[in-house]
Amino acid sequence: MKEFTLEELKQYNGQDGKPAYVAYKGMVYDVTESAMWADGDHEGMHAAGEDLTEAHEDAPHDEHVIDFPEVGKLV
Repeated sequence: MKEFTLEELKQYNGQDGKPAYVAYKGMVYDVTESAMWADGDHEGMHAAGEDLTEAHEDAPHDEHVIDFPEVGKLV
């Protein structure tokens, strides 16, 4: 499994044809195909390429919504 630093993760922002990845609790997920993450943006609240672990505490949904392909680990 690929390991990503936070700096590397930022490159996967869903912009200009790049894949959209987000990290949550140490895992990196590919959200590229999700309509909820069009162009790397989620509801105008979050951007792809970020670690969403802390931000998810305020989310209006539980962590089971993180049902996307795992592509690596955040190190």
